[in-house]
Amino acid sequence: MTRLGHLSTEGARPERAEIDRLPTAELVALMNDDDRAVPEAVGAAADAIAAAVDAIAARLERGGRLIYAGAGTAGRIGVLDASECGPTFNTDRVLGVIAGGQVAVSEASESAEDHADDGARALAGLGVGEADAVVGVSASGRTPYVLGAIAHARDAGALTVGLACNAGSELSAAVELPIEVLVGPEFIAGSTRLKAGTAQKLVLNMLSTLTMVRLGKTYGNLMVDVRVTNAKLRDRARRIVEQAAGVDAAAAAEALDAAGEDAKLAVAMLRGGLTADEARARLAAAGGHLRRALGE
Repeated sequence: MTRLGHLSTEGARPERAEIDRLPTAELVALMNDDDRAVPEAVGAAADAIAAAVDAIAARLERGGRLIYAGAGTAGRIGVLDASECGPTFNTDRVLGVIAGGQVAVSEASESAEDHADDGARALAGLGVGEADAVVGVSASGRTPYVLGAIAHARDAGALTVGLACNAGSELSAAVELPIEVLVGPEFIAGSTRLKAGTAQKLVLNMLSTLTMVRLGKTYGNLMVDVRVTNAKLRDRARRIVEQAAGVDAAAAAEALDAAGEDAKLAVAMLRGGLTADEARARLAAAGGHLRRALGE
């Protein structure tokens, strides 16, 4: 039998031994107090996160992809982060793979994490190569599925990053860039969907968002590459154009129409006094970076 009692994320806290006797309001306060420690733990790993962002961005600049590999909660958080990058940054180059396949996103398939070969096969199926960056996510840092995925990624020449919530983990030893966010024992012993899951979400937010900032997917803090697929996002795109180009709503809407609802293109047109074709060519020459295209 695999024994994991030495892992900090598996520890049982004596001071929480009788929480089932406490009033609900006190339980809420205790959980909230526990959660306050998570941002501090993430902050302690800031240098490692920054190094990972720069390395991931360098791979994506070469046309590669950011791929998360995880199981259970970690896998679901990876799939969630990847799925939200499409509409936010108009990209299909952030992917998530999870032990048990896509059905495991909504249905528990926890036994699937024990098979390292499945992790390797998932990465092989994506044709992972040297331009890609693969982030293994595992609270314990020893999940076989994740270790199998990372081993395949390294053999294929991809950048490998590990995100674990235990110090000195197997995952950290297996990757080029380890990130360890040490959140300690959970409110419910071993339930890593709690602090560990929150920490993983925060770190993946940083990895994907800041990589996209480095790739020019934003202008300041405006998501100029937003994919307009509904009324809310159409309104957001118009407001982005208003703010970035310093024009009124009517001018922003007119430019968006001329740009085929491409907010970045509309801003380049308005700021540069350019036609759509001219702005498109200038953005292409600048690698999609709006500031570069505008000479800023």
